[in-house]
Amino acid sequence: MAFRFRPVDSSFYDLFAESAQHLLGGAALLAEMLSEDSNREEVASRMRAAEHECDETTHAIVRRVNSTFVTPFDREDIYSLASGLDDVMDEMDEAVDLILLYEVEHLPSELSKQVEVLQRCAELTADAMPRLQAMKDLDEYWIEINRLENTGDKSYRRILASLFSGKYEAIEVIKLKDIVEALEQAIDAFETVANIVEQIAVKES
Repeated sequence: MAFRFRPVDSSFYDLFAESAQHLLGGAALLAEMLSEDSNREEVASRMRAAEHECDETTHAIVRRVNSTFVTPFDREDIYSLASGLDDVMDEMDEAVDLILLYEVEHLPSELSKQVEVLQRCAELTADAMPRLQAMKDLDEYWIEINRLENTGDKSYRRILASLFSGKYEAIEVIKLKDIVEALEQAIDAFETVANIVEQIAVKES
């Protein structure tokens, strides 16, 4: 059996866990944005701040990779995971921004299903990131994220069918479709993160 050297430095794992916590906060803000009595400008402002903090964590990971001789796993995988986590936040930030900019007064109730999927994905990802160091008990994570992504796909198709049913004005359809697609892309981005984690786990096993 080949001996695999694993550095003791836990800073990478701490940073990945920190990044996942940002996603947890971002998903909560997204849910708040959908509430009819929310102050959308204030929520959007907090989301921009959260997205900036997530960017800072991503930059910290990249700087750490560039200044570390031996990394806990492949550099390319570290870059991919950091970028994947950041992409999730970017998509959620876009959805919040579109809701604000488009001034959509009433959002279809079906959107809450997509946001629930996003919140659950964020919870699972935040729970999984600290377990990267041990590389154990992660298979349930990517399996459940894949199941949730399938649920999100079904919800996305149903929302689109509703948008094109004729009960919405054309301009509303355009606005809502952009918002729904941003939510769908955020769910897809979570699945990408889970796939990267699976690839890393396979390589390290």
